[in-house]
Amino acid sequence: MAQFVKIYNDNPNEAAIKKVVDVLRNGGIIIYPTDTVYGLGCDITNTKALERVAKLKGIKLEKANLSFICYDLSHISDYVKQIDTSTFKLLKRTLPGPYTFILPGNNDLPKVFKNKKTVGIRVPDNNIIRAIVNELGNPIISTSIHDEDEVLEYSTDPELIFEKWQNLVDVVIDGGYGDNTPSTVIDLSGYEPVVIREGKGDIDIF
Repeated sequence: MAQFVKIYNDNPNEAAIKKVVDVLRNGGIIIYPTDTVYGLGCDITNTKALERVAKLKGIKLEKANLSFICYDLSHISDYVKQIDTSTFKLLKRTLPGPYTFILPGNNDLPKVFKNKKTVGIRVPDNNIIRAIVNELGNPIISTSIHDEDEVLEYSTDPELIFEKWQNLVDVVIDGGYGDNTPSTVIDLSGYEPVVIREGKGDIDIF
């Protein structure tokens, strides 16, 4: 059964963060809060954990469009091709924030993503998940958890999330109620920014 860990966004407890990171390093899967919906993720360098995530989502790993959660922009250059000044300025202006940016991937992507031409990058405005990624030292994979409810597309109550996922994942973080609007997805892999999905992030700035 998963651990249910309470962490406060305004002051993430260091011991709790370390506990979650230990789980990730050992190939665990976690459910965590972001500045939008709750996400499901694991260490991007752990293939077995990535396969577990893909299985939970009912998708083939090599076909999965999973995004990476990074601590800040310095992480991004590890997996993304050289970006031009205007793209960098745009990222700097909007991150941390409720956006997923699709960027051209480089040759340092983890082995299972080698055939991917692009990668989705997230730097959420949430101290809990950023503290976890910072402590881990590399990004985690991220995918939203959906609700079967007809009205609500995304699960927002951590206790209900725990009830549903406790036998499928290793840690569920209670970071308070989540949002039920996903991130705005912007494709920056071409010449012009293209809005793929309008979500919580304002699209007017593009």
